[in-house]
Amino acid sequence: MNNILIGIFEWIKSDYKTHPFRFVMEVLAWAISIGCSITMAITLPTPPFFALYPVWITGCTIYAWAAWTRRSFGMLANYLLLTTIDTIALIRLAFL
Repeated sequence: MNNILIGIFEWIKSDYKTHPFRFVMEVLAWAISIGCSITMAITLPTPPFFALYPVWITGCTIYAWAAWTRRSFGMLANYLLLTTIDTIALIRLAFL
């Protein structure tokens, strides 16, 4: 188990050393994701979607960019689809 954790931490350090900007952006996108999820959970049953959607879309866009730079088709497709879905939802929300 200890070797697994050491390997994970070495991978994280290597990722930061080789692509520090992408690493920081991915951590930012992760924080955005967690922040939006916590906000949604705390404010149910009436979460502030109009405030959350732009932040969430920004995080998804950052993740899509990171997936592109990693050449990860699955992650790129996922985050482009999430960005599209949530952008449509924000537009619909704006015109309710």
